[in-house]
Amino acid sequence: MSHTAHIPSHRKPRQRASKSALRAGVAGGVLSTIAVAGAAGPAQAEPVTQTIEMPTITSGFATAVAASAQATQQVALDLETQADEDAAAEKAAKTAKKAHAEAVRKAEAKKKAEAAAKAKAEAEAEERAERASRTSERTTLSASSGSSDSGSSASAPSSSSSNVSGSAASIVAFAKAQVGDAYVSGGTGPNAWDCSGLTQAAYRTAGIDLPRVSQSQSTFGTQVSLDNLQPGDILYWGSAGSAYHVAIYVGGGQFVGAQNSSTGTVQRSLDYDRPTGAVRVL
Repeated sequence: MSHTAHIPSHRKPRQRASKSALRAGVAGGVLSTIAVAGAAGPAQAEPVTQTIEMPTITSGFATAVAASAQATQQVALDLETQADEDAAAEKAAKTAKKAHAEAVRKAEAKKKAEAAAKAKAEAEAEERAERASRTSERTTLSASSGSSDSGSSASAPSSSSSNVSGSAASIVAFAKAQVGDAYVSGGTGPNAWDCSGLTQAAYRTAGIDLPRVSQSQSTFGTQVSLDNLQPGDILYWGSAGSAYHVAIYVGGGQFVGAQNSSTGTVQRSLDYDRPTGAVRVL
């Protein structure tokens, strides 16, 4: 065996016959062109124009592309429709929730209004009943006072003490009948009083017109000691002529007065709030 038998060849592998023939043809053409150009001299060479044919798109491929585009468009339309439906559903849910909340609010408002109306009706009915009771009581007291005065006049027409006693009873009865009424600054009745408004109205039942304010009422009459009080006497707090509160002594160590907005018109013991002095008008 030769010593070069295992040495690999450095030659490139043979190319295909078609490529070799193509190259041979191209080379031959180029040499022929050069030879012709040399023989012709310096004549102007014309440009070589080469036309490249593009592959023709078959009708089947075009149909597939059109179908794909149509499918893509349909998917987009479906997604858009789904988005619109979702938005509509969300809007409907919000509207329903809002309507429900509004219905609940109206129901609660109606319930509160009905409760308030019921409470108001009950309060008005109670007030009417109370007024009717007071009116009946005042009518009875007035009739009783009138009968007492008539009887006293018949038996002793010249007796001034009997007249005073009857007037005092009327004043006391009127004052007691107002217990429970509200206190309102400047109130003169029939169901709300301030202190001097109540005493003025009570004395009016006896035909006596007192001054309107407590300062003047505290000097309208004869000053008497708190140890010598009689029913119907006017009690005052503060000094005579500058009193800030008045009430009516009803006997038994008690008085009736329109005290303040917290208590209203009350009947209390003298020890509850000891007055400064008293005046006797009758």
